[in-house]
Amino acid sequence: MSGQSLLVPGRLSPTRSVPASIRRPEYVGKDAPTPYTGPEVQDAETIERMRIAGRIAARAMEEAAKLIEPGVTTDELDRVAHEYMCDHGAYPSTLGYRGFPKSLCASVNEVICHGIPDSTVLRDGDIVNLDVTAYIGGVHGDNNATYLCGDVDEESRLLVERTREALARAIKAVRPGRRINIIGRVIESYAKRFGYGVVRDFTGHGINSSFHSGLIVPHYDSPHHDTLIRPGMTFTIEPMLTLGTYEYDMWDDGWTVVTKDRKRTAQFEHTLVVTDTGAEILTLP
Repeated sequence: MSGQSLLVPGRLSPTRSVPASIRRPEYVGKDAPTPYTGPEVQDAETIERMRIAGRIAARAMEEAAKLIEPGVTTDELDRVAHEYMCDHGAYPSTLGYRGFPKSLCASVNEVICHGIPDSTVLRDGDIVNLDVTAYIGGVHGDNNATYLCGDVDEESRLLVERTREALARAIKAVRPGRRINIIGRVIESYAKRFGYGVVRDFTGHGINSSFHSGLIVPHYDSPHHDTLIRPGMTFTIEPMLTLGTYEYDMWDDGWTVVTKDRKRTAQFEHTLVVTDTGAEILTLP
């Protein structure tokens, strides 16, 4: 694995503004969102609005990812995604969510998730996960992917490739009538082939008009999460695989989660709707 030095917090830029004409999620300006009490199964009109939100989130992530190269700051990636979402009438869902200060999460190398974009400069050989969620039409679309920066070592490259494959396999396992834990069973069994850790405390989630509806989608085989999968359910699958332990530490910022052994980690995510025969990905560009 790369012998690069571990990450340290950088400097935050000022909070980016969002045009007043763009509708805010209800949690903006509050300590926490109002708990979701609606259904996990969504109607056709809501799903269509989620397609729009998902498409914007996917395209915003693509635009930011085009800039990934040694010497670019994670704050610059945040700026590009923020501007794309605002230019298309969407609010960056993470901005102001439980106090999160930026419009995407940028998680580099040993950061499992929720990395805050700042003055950190990407280096040759880094891997960086971008997690982008857009809110428009009263609903959210959430996706993430891990990208290679420059000349990345083989161990890290394979981790990224296999994490992407774990997500693809999990999506194929979604069928009405199955239990939600089939998703984690498929991911964990695949990850074990390579000796990877599977993060347990950060999961996929229900999503709709609520950023996180309360539905939990674990990425490991959990008998306790046995919700029946039904057509019209909308949720994310977002496996986080590690080169070592799945245990973690959290930085003092209350957000940045790093592997306890500081080995590298990768993640991929899509927002899905369950169909009569499987799952449709809503976060396609």
